[in-house]
Amino acid sequence: MDNRFATAFVIACVLSLISTIYMAASIGTDFWYEYRSPVQENSSDLNKSIWNDFASDEADEKTYSDALFRYNGTVGLWRRCITIPQNTYWYSPPERTESFDMVTKCMSFTLNEQFMEKFVEPGNHNSGIDLLRTYLWRCQFLLPFVSLGLMCFGALIGLCACICRSLYPTIATGILHLLAGLCTLGSVSCYVAGIELLHQKLELPENVSGEFGWSFCLACVSAPLQFMASALFIWAAHTNRKEYTLMKAYRVA
Repeated sequence: MDNRFATAFVIACVLSLISTIYMAASIGTDFWYEYRSPVQENSSDLNKSIWNDFASDEADEKTYSDALFRYNGTVGLWRRCITIPQNTYWYSPPERTESFDMVTKCMSFTLNEQFMEKFVEPGNHNSGIDLLRTYLWRCQFLLPFVSLGLMCFGALIGLCACICRSLYPTIATGILHLLAGLCTLGSVSCYVAGIELLHQKLELPENVSGEFGWSFCLACVSAPLQFMASALFIWAAHTNRKEYTLMKAYRVA
């Protein structure tokens, strides 16, 4: 094997490993989108009601979105989290000079919630199904796992190529990484579109802002790494095969 192709193969493997780690970390963390709002230190009946509704298994999209807006919420592919005072009271506590201790409370999205229909008016089941937001949500949930699976399968083929001491099978690895990059890019695009459509229907309250978090950024970085790894795998395999064919023809001649 030519040193050029071996070097390209090693660089592609490193890029693939980094993108896999980034993608796995992105899937497993809860900071795809973050809301910034004034800290709610008052444990009023209204606040406690919102917290209880947020933690309920029957919370709909509007219920948990309102809680995310008000309590510095973060959203991932699997979980939603809010930040609330650690100690709650059934009465208004006396004024304190120090700030309340804040804790993060998280709730997981069930599989039923992941595939549940989204409504034209969030929380209003009589407003009709919003097919666009429904399929955007499902794609943003499924595509990262497809991407991760394709990369793992591509790594298996690459391992077989190393055992066989041949670069040619890595063309399949490159194609799988290309498909994985497209899935990652599609997931990111679906997430951005879904968030924008949600905010059009549920406007952010005053003094509340939102931004994409570092989990989302990891997914964004993972996509170009997958494309670069794909290009190196395909180039190394194709060029090595071409040179081998020319050399074989030369020897025959």
